[in-house]
Amino acid sequence: MARGRALALLIALLLGAAGLARAQPALQVVPAPRAAEVLPGAGLALGRGVPILAPAGDAGALAAAHDLRRLMKRTLGLDLPVRSAPRQGLDGAGAAIAFERAPGPAGEAYDLSIGHGRAVIAARDDAGLFYGAQTLWQLAAAAPGPRRQLPAARITDAPRFAWRGLMLDSARHFQSPAEIEKIIDAMARLKLNVLQWHLTDDQGWRLEIRKYPRLTQVGAWRTPEPGSPDGRKPYGGFYTQAQVRRIVAYAAAHHVTIVPEIEMPGHALSALLAYPRFGAGPAPDRADQVRWGGFPYVYNVDDRTLGFLEDVLTEVMSLFPGRYIHVGGDEAQRERWYAAPAAQARLKALGATDPAALQAWFTGRIAAFLAAHGRRLVGWDEILQGGGLPPSAVVTSWHGVAGGLAAAAQGHDAVLAPSPIYYFDNRQGASPGEPPGRGFIVDLKSLYDFEPMPPGAPPAQAAHILGVEGAVWTEHVRTARDLEAMAFPRLAALAETAWSAPSGKSWPGFFARLPAELARERALGLHPDLAAVSVTASPGPGDRVSLIDAAGLGEVRYTLDGSVPGPASRLYAGPIASPVPATLKAVLVAVGRPLGPVLTRRIGPRGLSDRMSQDLELCNSKLSLDLEGAPGRAPRTYLVNPQDPCWIFTGADLDRTAGLAVTFQRLPFNFAFDPGHDLAMVRPPRRPGGELEVREDNCLSDPVAVEPLPPGEPGTLTTLTARLPRLSGRHDLCLTFTGRSYAPLPAIGEVRLLPRAATAPNVAPEVAPEVAPQMAPAAR
Repeated sequence: MARGRALALLIALLLGAAGLARAQPALQVVPAPRAAEVLPGAGLALGRGVPILAPAGDAGALAAAHDLRRLMKRTLGLDLPVRSAPRQGLDGAGAAIAFERAPGPAGEAYDLSIGHGRAVIAARDDAGLFYGAQTLWQLAAAAPGPRRQLPAARITDAPRFAWRGLMLDSARHFQSPAEIEKIIDAMARLKLNVLQWHLTDDQGWRLEIRKYPRLTQVGAWRTPEPGSPDGRKPYGGFYTQAQVRRIVAYAAAHHVTIVPEIEMPGHALSALLAYPRFGAGPAPDRADQVRWGGFPYVYNVDDRTLGFLEDVLTEVMSLFPGRYIHVGGDEAQRERWYAAPAAQARLKALGATDPAALQAWFTGRIAAFLAAHGRRLVGWDEILQGGGLPPSAVVTSWHGVAGGLAAAAQGHDAVLAPSPIYYFDNRQGASPGEPPGRGFIVDLKSLYDFEPMPPGAPPAQAAHILGVEGAVWTEHVRTARDLEAMAFPRLAALAETAWSAPSGKSWPGFFARLPAELARERALGLHPDLAAVSVTASPGPGDRVSLIDAAGLGEVRYTLDGSVPGPASRLYAGPIASPVPATLKAVLVAVGRPLGPVLTRRIGPRGLSDRMSQDLELCNSKLSLDLEGAPGRAPRTYLVNPQDPCWIFTGADLDRTAGLAVTFQRLPFNFAFDPGHDLAMVRPPRRPGGELEVREDNCLSDPVAVEPLPPGEPGTLTTLTARLPRLSGRHDLCLTFTGRSYAPLPAIGEVRLLPRAATAPNVAPEVAPEVAPQMAPAAR
């Protein structure tokens, strides 16, 4: 709620700040056009009644005109009538927005001219007219005054890449059809044109297949574990074929192609729960459906199973008319094929022993089936393994960009979707207010600055790179609001890489246009994340507090008396010391105006003696997750490695510390680790219920404090007080939990240093002999 109020305040400031608008670039467009020029003279004032003109009989121009009219009315309150005019009448007198067909590049290119009371959008094809209208709307949304005065300008524009995409995971968490359309609408405004729709995975099958109704009757629903944010009732949902047709038509009207993803041969748990006869090996365990991670369940390779998959794809192709069908192909754990007679027979016939060759044969068989129906197979970069990939297959590279370049070198088209930089389930900042997701930080600047095409790539290779794609995986992105925050404004940064020429990109230029972009996203009903215009606090040297501006631009202004900071407040120039407890408030200021939400933290003589989970360091960040706790409880998120729940409180002043108050929540342990590869650090307990252990400096040393854990179910929020012996100096404190398993998973939400009273007795906790931590498989 507070986040929503902060965003509303930001948008109000942006929309109402005429001085800020005048100081920002005149052409507030994202992605940046290929060529743009502000011209002298009058532009166009978009008062009520200014008509939108389309050539008579031109269905594409008329569709773009009506979309622009609806968009202007919905977001800006401008009701501009659409009129069909004779082709020779488009140049008539009077203020107007006119669509024109013009010779020029085919596809998505357009020209936009504004001047002398008129705006003319000219393009050869429907897509160009549509994208020219998006640019005009962006300029209108950023224009000052109630009449939306547009500057005189000339824009000539065309995209860099043909594939400008977003991968949306609806299998792990389900989004309503209305939310899917909302995302499509927002993509189109940024000139993104491909939605890869991830519809099936281990945790859910979301697409109605009429020949196999159990895929949704069984596979679309799961019963969450106790304490899960998904609730207690069966969780799930699916899209009917009628709903899919409406969504596909909606996307087409917005020049977005939907590429459905139906996972095979792995990530098949939900399908095999419904139809276990199509699996290799024993039927899957229903309990695995609520867990995140990798599973051994794969489809068999016999004719019966391949017939089932071809039946499924036949219905998929009837719903999605686009050229591409994505079949996943990633993370298939092929070991089950060793024990499947049909798989062994196929391997023998291939003259191979490596199951990678069997997956290559499987992929080729599916690709041939799709090609016979005029479609092209798309798969993640694992489909390159085993050799023999059909030339028509397209590779989505997620292991960096290497897979895409390797595919291109072999003559395959490829899409670059490298992890982690293009994976939008990673957090955008270090603030405790970030939505749940993965713990690795992909901030807006890093994403914007990333250039996916390595310098010096051979032209023949580069010609096979279709484009780029961001991905929102939703294991930990449960709600529509969180989905929007994870995707926006990062999708705007990705759109600029996908559309704009690299020579025309600059982070300062994009940041100057960011306030207007955030305002437009809010006008579309989105809830963008504000990390890029936020200030965060972190422990500085000694007892000081450092303030961090993620953008690296603007000024950080702060107060220590609890008052709201502004342009006249103290300028941050280095780590802050506070001689007495104080309320620190800070905000990012640019062009004389606050740009983001106000940071509020309590600090004192010992700096940030109260630290949230995200202020702590993970002892092992190999697997870092920012997990959501039970709904309605604070804190909302917990930074934790479920394989090794261990945190470090850096630089604690132990001369003045009597103990720690540690607040933690027991989270459901729903992670599937492969016992042969991924092991959890389980620390054996001294007592049946386990303990909280505190160590000085070294996480392997004897503990200086041990506190028994009270009983509690998943979702339970507990605060423990751990008394410390009289220690001196400044030291890091290592905090760990013991237990026979991490089910439920104890996750620290906050740690507070308790001050030592002048007469506090020196009472050390009873410490049992140390038991060395062991590596053991995590609880399943």
